[in-house]
Amino acid sequence: MGPKCIRKMLEAREWETLRPEAAHASASKGRITHEDEDPYRTVFQRDRDRILHTKAFRRLKRKTQVFLAPVGDHYRTRLTHTLEVAQIARSVARALFLNEDLTEAIALGHDLGHTPFGHAGETVLNEVCPGGFLHSEQSLRVVEKLERRSGGRGLNLTHEVRDGIRHHSAGKAILQGKMVEQPETLEGRIVSVCDAIAYVNHDIEDAIRAQIITLNDLPQDAIRVLGERGSDRIDRMVVGLIEGSADSEIRFLPNILEALNTLRDYLYAHLYPCPAIEREIAKARRMLRTLFEYLLEHPTEEILAGDPEDSLVQRTVDFVAGMTDDYALQLYERLLLPAPWKR
Repeated sequence: MGPKCIRKMLEAREWETLRPEAAHASASKGRITHEDEDPYRTVFQRDRDRILHTKAFRRLKRKTQVFLAPVGDHYRTRLTHTLEVAQIARSVARALFLNEDLTEAIALGHDLGHTPFGHAGETVLNEVCPGGFLHSEQSLRVVEKLERRSGGRGLNLTHEVRDGIRHHSAGKAILQGKMVEQPETLEGRIVSVCDAIAYVNHDIEDAIRAQIITLNDLPQDAIRVLGERGSDRIDRMVVGLIEGSADSEIRFLPNILEALNTLRDYLYAHLYPCPAIEREIAKARRMLRTLFEYLLEHPTEEILAGDPEDSLVQRTVDFVAGMTDDYALQLYERLLLPAPWKR
């Protein structure tokens, strides 16, 4: 069997096994810049691999999910969140006979542009960046421009992956029944909804571990529907999504959607703004704002070496957004805190 046969066999298998509404690799809208096809991998498999090998992906391991720079080994980070989203979304895509490779690529890339200290960093950059800042748009900027492959800027991903990354935050509106611009593909919509499945469940688990809430504090009507254990809740949400999706629409069974929204509303009302978390978030916001303002006045060599087509503000935003929690803390200490005198 020649190597050129393998990719074509994989593409043919997609047409034989996936539902007609699925995204098919051989029918992709393509890349910004033309590339020769890989003999062994479909275009979506190549995109997944490119994302996995980026520096931005590796930095996610030291970026906050909810608890800032946690000391414990078992709290989620932005990287473990990403992996959980990918696993859940792949399971749904497989059961619905949609393109699992495209789903995984979008899931692995959806948070590449997230800031240090989670949404605290996003809030600061949204305030200082002309035109505002969204981590979904920054994730797209990472794959289209900031990450570099040999021979050019960006990863040159397919249209379908870039579209899914850009619109992955539509999940919140989808859950609430609001009309927003959604990903073009069903695979992209799966990722946007599974993002919520992941964070609702692992944020509850982390908050219980941190002794900020207890299982009894959660809305009991939702717990009776979804279960007391995190694994049970995820399973019932996934089953509810699979069984509720039909007619080319990604949606939950009504009772599962109601229970999921109830838990999500509880987190936004009682967990995320709780004093123990908000106190540290406020510190992070002050620190990042001060650091941004200092770097804007005293740009580093890395900032100055950025694309001259970008403004200094944009290059500084890119630099700060790419930081891990640890690096931001270390840089703040080095640049803005007095050091003991040394001769």
